[in-house]
Amino acid sequence: MDRTQGQPEPVEQPATAPVPPVTAPAATASAAPAPAATGPAVARVVTLTAGDFTLTVNPVDGSEIEPRRPGTGGSAPAKRDAADRAARDAASRPPLLPGPAAPAPPLLAREEERERLVRLLGRGRSVRLTGPAGSGRSALLDAVAADCGRLAPDGVVRLSGYGHQQPGELLHALYAAVYEASQERPERTQLLARVRDIGAIVLLDDLEMGGAPLDELLRATPECAYLLAATPDTRAPSDDSHLEEVFLGGLGRADCVQLLEAGIGRALTEEETAWAGDLRFASEGLPLRFVQAAALLRQRDERNLSSAGDEDEEPGVFEERPRDAAFVALPTLAEGAAPAELLASRVSESARAALRIACALGGELPHHAHLPALVGDTHADAAVAELLGCGLLTPVGTRYRLAAGVARQLEEAGYADTAAEEARTAARHYAWWTGHASVTPERVAAEADAVLAALAGADVVAAVLLARTAAPALAASRHWEAWERVLRSGAEAARKAGEVAEQAYFHHELGVLALCEGRLDRARAELEASIGLKGALADKRGTVAGRRALALVADREKAGVEVSPPLRLEAPAPAGATGAPGAAEAVTAALPVAASTAPQVPAAAAVAAVAPVVPVIGRSEAPTTLTEVFEEAFPLTPKPAPMMAPLPAPAPRKQPRRKPVLLAAAGALTVVALGTVMALAMTGSDGDPQTPAGGDGPAVSSTPKPRATVPGVAGTSGNDPAPNPGTPAPEASDPGSPESALTPDPNQPPRPPSRKPVSPPPSQKPSPTGPKPPSPDPSPSTPTADPTPTAPTATPTATATPASPSATA
Repeated sequence: MDRTQGQPEPVEQPATAPVPPVTAPAATASAAPAPAATGPAVARVVTLTAGDFTLTVNPVDGSEIEPRRPGTGGSAPAKRDAADRAARDAASRPPLLPGPAAPAPPLLAREEERERLVRLLGRGRSVRLTGPAGSGRSALLDAVAADCGRLAPDGVVRLSGYGHQQPGELLHALYAAVYEASQERPERTQLLARVRDIGAIVLLDDLEMGGAPLDELLRATPECAYLLAATPDTRAPSDDSHLEEVFLGGLGRADCVQLLEAGIGRALTEEETAWAGDLRFASEGLPLRFVQAAALLRQRDERNLSSAGDEDEEPGVFEERPRDAAFVALPTLAEGAAPAELLASRVSESARAALRIACALGGELPHHAHLPALVGDTHADAAVAELLGCGLLTPVGTRYRLAAGVARQLEEAGYADTAAEEARTAARHYAWWTGHASVTPERVAAEADAVLAALAGADVVAAVLLARTAAPALAASRHWEAWERVLRSGAEAARKAGEVAEQAYFHHELGVLALCEGRLDRARAELEASIGLKGALADKRGTVAGRRALALVADREKAGVEVSPPLRLEAPAPAGATGAPGAAEAVTAALPVAASTAPQVPAAAAVAAVAPVVPVIGRSEAPTTLTEVFEEAFPLTPKPAPMMAPLPAPAPRKQPRRKPVLLAAAGALTVVALGTVMALAMTGSDGDPQTPAGGDGPAVSSTPKPRATVPGVAGTSGNDPAPNPGTPAPEASDPGSPESALTPDPNQPPRPPSRKPVSPPPSQKPSPTGPKPPSPDPSPSTPTADPTPTAPTATPTATATPASPSATA
C-alpha cells in the first residue's frame, strides 16, 4: 500500500482502444492471462464513503476502513438532470452490436395492453405484468418507456431484477440512477431517507421476488410507480401491495403469420401458412417461437438458393458454408417447437463456439468484445448479432443470455460436453481483464454475472486468481452483492487450494463489507478468522489492519447498535422482601422429614429472591468469541439495570400431608415405651423375694424350680432350655455366686455387654438337693435386670441363674 498511497487515480484510456490485445487468431484465451507481463504497473486504489466510514479499496494489501472525518460526506447529493438521465438510460441497455443493425420484430396485438399500462402508470398506480417466457414482456416495456418519458419528475428508470431476491441492491441501483453519487454508498437509514423523495416510473424487468421483499420495495419508494414484469411461476405479491394485474397471452393465427412474414421479408406460401398454424397451436402463440421459426425459414431459403439478400453478405464476416444441392423441406413440427439444435447447426463456427461458452457459463454470454479472445477468431464479435437474429439470445439488463429453453436443448445436443474447459478458459481471461488498469469498475460490474458464472465453473486455482482480481473492482463499482458473492466463492476456493494468504484476504474483505452494512456479528467473526490466519503467516501489517477494523466493531457495539447482549445478575433482594413463592415451596419440600418438627421460618427469610437478568450490551445471540466473553466478564461501561416488570406469581402448590404420618409414628413409639415400662414393673412385683439372715445370701424366688442336668455332664450348656421366667437372678453381691466373679472392677474400664447367656464355671456343679431355702430376712431384694440390651417387646422376660454349691451348703 505504501507504493500507491498519495498517487492520483490512473486515467482511464479512451473507449476506442481495444481491451483484449489480440492480434492474431492463434492468440487464444489460454495465452491471454499473463498478469506478470500484461498486468497493471500501478494498483488501482479507490476511496468510497460508506455511511459513517471511509473505505479505501486497495487491490494489493486489502481494504482499509476508518471513521468518516467530520465535514466530509453525509449530505444528500444532487439529482441528475434530463441529459444525465438519458445517458444513464442508454448505458443501462444492451450495447450496440457490430455490423449492420438487424430490424427489430414488430410489436403486434399489444396495443390494448400498452394503452392500459400507460394509463395506470399516469395515475400513479403500480402494475404487475405477467406473461410466460417469450411472450414479449421486454418489448412491451420498451414501448411503455417511450410513452411515459414525461409523466414523472425524475423520468423513467429501467432496472433488471434478474438474480435479486431482496430489495436492497435494487434500492441502491435506483439511488445511483437518480442521484449523482459516484463515490458514495449510503447506509440503510440514509438510503431509505433519500429514495423516499424519488418520483419516477420504474420499469423492473425479470422480477424474481414477491411477498414481503416486494412489499418492502414498494413501501420504501412511495412516490414511484412500478411496472413489474414477471413470469407466472414468480412468487405472487401480498394482498396489501395493491398491485394491478395485467396478463400477456399468445398471439392469434393472423398475427403469427404476419410476424413470420416480417421476419423472412416475403409472403408465406400455402404450405408455410399451414405449418405456421400448426406451430401456433403447439407453442400457444408465443412470439419468441415465431422469431425462431422465421430464422428457420431464412436458413431454408438460403440453403435452397432462393434468398435474395444472400449476395449482399459482407465478405470475411462469416466463413463460407457448404451449400446442399438438394431441396430442403420445411422443418417438422417438433423441430419448430424446439428449434435450438437445428438453428445452431446452420450458424457459423464462431457462433457455435459462443454457444458452447454460454452453456458453460450457465446461459450467460460474455460481452462481444471478449469473444475474439475466448473463441480465437478476430471476427467472433459478429456472432452475437447472428445468434440474436436467430432468436437464441434475449436481452437481460446490459447483457445477453440464452433465450428460454435454449440452454436445455443445446445441452441435450452435446454443447455442454466441454463446459469445464470453457469455464476454465473464461476464468483465466476474466482474471487478466478485471485486473487491468484500463478497465473501469463499471465495466467489470456490467460483466458481474459472467464473472460469477466463470468463477463457479473453474478449478480452484483459476477461481482464486479470478476472485482476487475481480473483488476490488466490484467493491469500487458499489455493486456489493456481487462483491460478497465473489468473496465467498474465493474464500472457499482458497480453502480447497490451501492458499492461506488468499483465504486471510477474503475473510478480511468479508469482515469489512459486513461492518459497512452494519452486520456486526458477521464482521467480528470474519475479522477474527482473518487475524488468526495472518498471525499464522506472521503478517504484521495485515494483523494491524484487521485489529483496527475489529476495534471499530467493538466501538459500534458499545454505541448501542443492535447486537446480542451479555448477561449480568443484579444484587440479591433483601431478606424481608417478598420473593417468589414457588421457590420457597420447592426448598421447603426438599427439607428432610426430621426438620418438620423444627420451628417454622418464613420462606422469604430462608431463600433469597431470584435475581433478575439484565443486559449490559444489546446482543441478540450468545457470545461466541473470546472478545465477547471478556466483554461480558469485565464490562467497561456497565449500564444501570432497567426496571423489570414483576413476574406473575405462580399458582400455590399444595403442601405435602406429612403431619398425620408423623403423629402416627410418634404414637406407636409412645405405646412401645409404655409397654416396656409396665412389663418391667410387673416383673419386679411378681412374687415376694426375701433375703437370708446373714444378709449376704442370694435373693431367690419363693417357688424355685431346680434345673435338670444330664448325668456325667458338668455345668450347663448354652443349648439348655431357658429357665423359668418367674425365677429371679441371685444378687451380684454374693461372693459365691457366678455373678460375683463377673462383677467388673471399678478401676478397670467397662466391658461391652455380651449377648450370650451367662453360664457358671465348669468346676462348679449344681447341688443335687436343689436350691437353698429362702432366708427368713424379711427385707425385700431388688431384682437385677439383664445387662444384655434387647429390643423392646410387649412381654419382657428376666433370666435367673441357679445358686452356687456353697450357697446350698
